[in-house]
Amino acid sequence: MSTAVEDRGSRRLAWCVAHVLRHAPDHIALDLLGRLDGPTRKYLCRDEWLPASSVTLLLRHGSEADRHFIARNPRVVGRPLPGLPGPARYARRRTPPELPPVLRAELGRDPAEAALTTAELTGLLRRHGVRRPRVALDVLRLPYVLDPGELAAEHARQPLPAGAVEALLLAAELPDETVRALLATPAAAPDGRSWHRPAVRAVRMGRLTHEELVAHVAPARHTLLLGDLPPGPGLRWNLPEQAGMRTAVTRALTPLGDDPRLWSELLRHAPGFAGPLPELVAAVVAGGPPGPQGPAAPAAVACGTGPDGALARAVRRLAPTAAEPVTGGVERELALASLAVPMETVQEDVRWVRDCLDRGLLTGADVVRHKLPACWALDEDHWLGDVDHPDRHDRPGAVLAARAEADRLFALALGEDPDAWWRVARTLPDFAGTLPHLLLRVTDGDSVSTRP
Repeated sequence: MSTAVEDRGSRRLAWCVAHVLRHAPDHIALDLLGRLDGPTRKYLCRDEWLPASSVTLLLRHGSEADRHFIARNPRVVGRPLPGLPGPARYARRRTPPELPPVLRAELGRDPAEAALTTAELTGLLRRHGVRRPRVALDVLRLPYVLDPGELAAEHARQPLPAGAVEALLLAAELPDETVRALLATPAAAPDGRSWHRPAVRAVRMGRLTHEELVAHVAPARHTLLLGDLPPGPGLRWNLPEQAGMRTAVTRALTPLGDDPRLWSELLRHAPGFAGPLPELVAAVVAGGPPGPQGPAAPAAVACGTGPDGALARAVRRLAPTAAEPVTGGVERELALASLAVPMETVQEDVRWVRDCLDRGLLTGADVVRHKLPACWALDEDHWLGDVDHPDRHDRPGAVLAARAEADRLFALALGEDPDAWWRVARTLPDFAGTLPHLLLRVTDGDSVSTRP
């Protein structure tokens, strides 16, 4: 039986590992999860800030105990437990009485007489899944026999509407290969208002991690737009999911470096490129995508994703920017110094940091680099205050900037070394310095405080 001290240590390590997992690639995250002992793994599955991609990896590769604790985590907000929240909500809704006669007229027979074939099912989904998945889910409540290979071929021939794809993700037991195939559409196909919903639903249900989404969504412009999906009504990224998607997209764009010529080539080819984003990046680095790229470009421009629309804005926000000139003078220096000197109460500290953010004296990146200790810098609640819901903050710009800076620091210092990531996770709970100091100690074996 563990002692109270051991139990507290397991809780604190799980909390720190959850924050480190936000910034780790999937293969590193799997390695870290495999190194945790039983009590720490249990507390990690119950952690309120467990990233969506890590939940997916735990459900996919973890034990029955992992799934048990995740299913009872009240802060895993509908993700990625299979069937939640969509099917449970839609199942309580009765099928509209006017729908069965319409389906009988379209099929030429009573749908209840025999199970729908794949061709009949896809035909109904094309007609009834144009906007939202409600009616498409009613169609999927009918008896049917679905061939995943035929469904993927039909989607490749003529893409199913977004509502139909979302309904299939929610209600049909599809293999992973079919799920990935449904997230790819021709580059020339115009983007509807709900084009993003299947990708968001796939992540939220745990079918794909953010990194897998980047690898399989096509065309490439959709991935870039998902990395900067603006808030709005309906199913969209919450704040942690938006940060995770931006992290995955930025990681895929790493080969471009800070070469403005490559970034301009990316923007020039992105509207008409039919493959996923990693293929586009590899082609741009190699000298340019092969083959004609023209036919899809007018459609992309017409739907607002061309070089003068949302796509250009998304690329600008994802591209590395030059350091802005430091302004603020003495006040900024005082604000930076205050991050290393916690005030008497947490509430007073939060008020000061929020005021400095509002006045432009600090950014989220400044907090990550200078706040003590490093585990507090990685947890936005310690410098923005508690929120009533784990999916949002009232300073989203500061949160995204902090996550991006932490991504940069982790990638620069640790790279692809799983042992270094594990040493950071083990050292983080008791380390009193800043995050750059911690990364330098882990990689160089010493702290900058003892260097000349």
